[in-house]
Amino acid sequence: MDRSIDAAFTALPLRALADAALARARALGAEHADFRFERVRSAAWRLRDARPSGSSDTTDLGYAVRVVHGGTWGFASGVDLTMDAAAKVASQAVAMAKLSAKVIAAAGSDERVELADEPVHADRTWISAYEINPFDVPAEEKAGLLAEWSARLLGAEGVAHVDASLLTVQENKFYADTAGTVTTQQRVRLHPELTAVAVDERSGEFDSMRTIAPPVGRGWEYLTGSVWDWDAELARIPDFLAEKMRAPSVEAGRYDLVVDPSNLWLTIHESIGHATELDRALGYEAAYAGTSFATFDQLGKLKYGSEIMNVTGDRTAEHGLATIGYDDEGVAGQSWDLVKDGTLVGYQLDRRIAKLTGFERSNGCAYADSPGHVPVQRMANVSLQPAPEGPSTDELIAGVDRGIYVIGDRSWSIDMQRYNFQFTGQRFFKIENGRLAGQLRDVAYQATTTDFWGSMAAVGGPETYVLGGAFNCGKAQPGQVASVSHGCPSALFQGVNILNTTQEAGR
Repeated sequence: MDRSIDAAFTALPLRALADAALARARALGAEHADFRFERVRSAAWRLRDARPSGSSDTTDLGYAVRVVHGGTWGFASGVDLTMDAAAKVASQAVAMAKLSAKVIAAAGSDERVELADEPVHADRTWISAYEINPFDVPAEEKAGLLAEWSARLLGAEGVAHVDASLLTVQENKFYADTAGTVTTQQRVRLHPELTAVAVDERSGEFDSMRTIAPPVGRGWEYLTGSVWDWDAELARIPDFLAEKMRAPSVEAGRYDLVVDPSNLWLTIHESIGHATELDRALGYEAAYAGTSFATFDQLGKLKYGSEIMNVTGDRTAEHGLATIGYDDEGVAGQSWDLVKDGTLVGYQLDRRIAKLTGFERSNGCAYADSPGHVPVQRMANVSLQPAPEGPSTDELIAGVDRGIYVIGDRSWSIDMQRYNFQFTGQRFFKIENGRLAGQLRDVAYQATTTDFWGSMAAVGGPETYVLGGAFNCGKAQPGQVASVSHGCPSALFQGVNILNTTQEAGR
């Protein structure tokens, strides 16, 4: 139950290293300098048919110095924990800025790096919301629980194989800059997942069903407490999988969709989360997810969706995977509107992009996934807000004459402007006259971003809201990976185009 900052981290010479690096950067004429020390411990367990198939436990430790010198970025990192070494890293960062300035000038650019103002946050400590640090739990207990759950699924009729995994991360960061901000933070997160596979021995046909429990910014209590009903989830999977194996293939056409949060979070991630990263919208970033159709000139004008669409960016949501006290530029966590009443009203920012585009302040979206990487603008917890008096999921379904209820995420595809997309899922139930009428197979829903969100006719109430997310959002070159959550209620979308994936594959 100890939620204090890890003593092994605070015992490191964090402040002394920072003082040495920042003093050197000042002496060399840097307009701004920041020092970031990180220790990121990641551990994973994988089982195949209730037997261990692999495990890992790694720690990434080191520090980085980033400067603005002569209006140009400079960056360097190191692992030698001496004051002389930290000062040398700062010198290297300044040298890199000078070299970059020559390259930029040769390219004919006169753009200077300037940072939006941020209040000084001196000697602040922040710890994420969890009860039991998973790294305080013996490895045997973690693997044992996965084995027990796997055996439970394997014992069910029709289940041929079971894959199980658990990913856990403890992230410690110390940050200091020349303005006087000093922060120390600790974040814990974990991602459990089980997949059951069924095989028809006569036809050779197979399919799978995965748990829909999301990754969370919680501790070990997520797997053993009342936060998520694991017994109910595991009990449902074999029956759902057996029904899916017998289910008819969907008839392509237009349907009303009731989309569960376990599926809708990923659509939010791809069509809103990445599209409202302002560096993408400006064309400064295109790696992994491309740029964005939601260009900066459309701020306050673009009709993103229906009037009931309200989406926030949030770095403060309890248990969110992108929740922080302070980002990697010393900016305090915040919550703000991205889409209000269906209109684009905001973006995700870091300090440089905020200043460049006339915003008074960054909203805290700078993040580096390791001490050897430079902070880049990364996604906040981007979430669709429920209707305060909104309907339950059952009530949404009851209002549909001909439709499909979508549960769980699976494969997806979206273009490099975050505009044309299609998504599949774990389970699809036919809706007839307001009732579920058995599962369907081979379903994908396809739309453009604005058409899809424009077709949203109802959002569920707070009791339908779930915080989904992922550990593996990629960005930048060299590539970086970040964890992010997306909350949403169940929602109703009218007249969405449904594809039959088997027919599409055969074209």
